[in-house]
Amino acid sequence: MTMQRDPIIAIATAKGRASVGIIRLSGQGVLPLSKALCHSELVPRHASLIKFNDEKQEPIDEGLAIFFQAPNSYTGEDVLELQCHGSSAALGVLLDHCLKLGLPYGLRLAQPGEFTERAFLNGKIDLAQAEAIADLIDASSSLAAKSAAKSLKGEFSKKIDIFLKSLIELRALTEATLDFPEEEIDFIKQHDVINRLNNILSSIRDVKKAAQQGAIIRDGLTIVLVGQPNVGKSSLMNALAGEEVAIVTDVAGTTRDRLKETVQIDGIPLHIVDTAGLRETSDSVEQIGIERTWKSIEEADLVLHLMDATHGAHVSETDKLLIHRIQQVCSKQVPVKMVWNKIDQLPTLKKAIDEEIYVSAKTGQGLDDLKKELLQIAGWQPEAEGGILARKRHIEALLEAESHITEALKLLLKEAQFIDLAAEEMRLAQESLARITGQFLPDDLLGEIFSTFCIGK
Repeated sequence: MTMQRDPIIAIATAKGRASVGIIRLSGQGVLPLSKALCHSELVPRHASLIKFNDEKQEPIDEGLAIFFQAPNSYTGEDVLELQCHGSSAALGVLLDHCLKLGLPYGLRLAQPGEFTERAFLNGKIDLAQAEAIADLIDASSSLAAKSAAKSLKGEFSKKIDIFLKSLIELRALTEATLDFPEEEIDFIKQHDVINRLNNILSSIRDVKKAAQQGAIIRDGLTIVLVGQPNVGKSSLMNALAGEEVAIVTDVAGTTRDRLKETVQIDGIPLHIVDTAGLRETSDSVEQIGIERTWKSIEEADLVLHLMDATHGAHVSETDKLLIHRIQQVCSKQVPVKMVWNKIDQLPTLKKAIDEEIYVSAKTGQGLDDLKKELLQIAGWQPEAEGGILARKRHIEALLEAESHITEALKLLLKEAQFIDLAAEEMRLAQESLARITGQFLPDDLLGEIFSTFCIGK
């Protein structure tokens, strides 16, 4: 059953010049407000050409008005969409006029994500689908957009619903064994609960792998380039980006501040951070840049430690100290990959250690191997099941469900006295999975999720 809340309004299109701009209204009072604004009764789901005039009947703009009657709308409430020219000034004037007309109905500006939140609360979409809308808007690659679109269609949610229904059934059978001991019926054995629970566990693990791949598509990997001055960090960044995004000179200390660029490798976003060369310096500006370098290292998913191959394929004492310092600075176990640059200047290439990477940022030699290595470190598996543009909370919920089901299986394989504990573990697994689609929600989760949306959604 849908519920009409106080009416809200927002500009639903991005800021800036455009051929078309959209203003969206939703909630109780939108129907009479649409009559006052458009001076006629709109036919639901039909576009009507309207001249929008202000309170003095002077023209604001001309455009289309479309009324969607509840519950057949995006939010499940009465919705009015005004499509006019995409001038920021014209949209602002029309928005102000709507707010004045809507005063008797309590019309107000929408909060971030409030339209989508109402769609969720009115049962038009579940929470995973709501998040997919934001992910589709923010998608930085075609792969991310396709994955978000699949989640929006409900493919991820359908898998979770199957797990939930199966868990509810198995919980009922497990608890029946406890509730009717006098019947001398072992519902667990009779209905093959253990094998069916094992099948659910296996399926959850498959979905978890797909979700972890989706998290890589969505968030990418933050890679920080570090090393002594003039080892070619900026040149490598330019080579990976495919354009001159960083200044390159022979002067040590050219890079004074960190520079970030996102590149796509096989559809995976990699956030490359070029940093100031790490060395002792009396230059106050360069010192600030070096301090920011250490800050970037703390936030990295991977550190590429560049060294100059022309100085010999051995790690200098200075670089050993840098590696030790990096490991101390990192708050988590961040992998540090050694990269030898400038191999184009060597007469012959002799790899000291096969695991290390040898490149020429100038000629591009070895870059393909570096890109493959970066994807491998990110955990990207092209052959893995895709289609789930997962968030951190989804993966955490799947991990919790996996843990609870694993524990339930251990308890069921023990003596009968542990059946009640196994049933409780199944309930906790069910609760964890239900958080993904929003069937079970902590009080503060909704506000946290929808606060990240843009205003018009």
